[in-house]
Amino acid sequence: MGLPRRSGDPAELRKSLKPLLEKRRRARINASLRQLKGLILPLLGRESSHYSKLEKADILEMTVRFLQELPASSCASAAPTPSDSYGEGYRACLARLARVLPACRLLEPAVSARLLEHLRRRATGATPDGGRAGDSCGAAAPSPPPAPAPAPPAPPRGPGLWRPW
Repeated sequence: MGLPRRSGDPAELRKSLKPLLEKRRRARINASLRQLKGLILPLLGRESSHYSKLEKADILEMTVRFLQELPASSCASAAPTPSDSYGEGYRACLARLARVLPACRLLEPAVSARLLEHLRRRATGATPDGGRAGDSCGAAAPSPPPAPAPAPPAPPRGPGLWRPW
C-alpha cells in the first residue's frame, strides 16, 4: 500500500488518504481484538479451538464480564501500602486459581482441593492443627518451637506499586 501521489490540492490529498487510513485503523482494531481473545479465553478457562469464530462484540462482552468479576481496587486516594498490595495480590491470585484449577482438570480433584486448601492456609498463616504456617508438617513427637518463618519478600519500593501478578 503506497501513498497516493502528492497532488497540489490538500483536499484532494485528504480525500485519497482517507480510505487508506481507515483500512489501517480497522487492521489495528482487528489485531487488538485477536490479542484480547487470545488473552481472555484462557483466563476464563475456555479452549480457544471451540471459540474460533467469536464475534467482536462477544470478545468485548467476555472481557467486560471478566473485568467486572475482578476484585475492585481501592481508591487512588487511599492507595494500599506495599505489604497490603502484596497480600491483596496473593488473595486475588488464589481466587483466580480456585476458579481455573478445577476447570482445567490438570490435577485430580482431591489433589487440586488439597493444593487450594494449603494455599488458603498459607494466606491466613494458620494450619489445620492450630499451628502457624511455618510449623513442621505433622511431626509425631513435640519439638521445640520452630524459628519464625521468613516473611515473604518485601516488594521493591519504586515509583509505582509492585504487583505480583
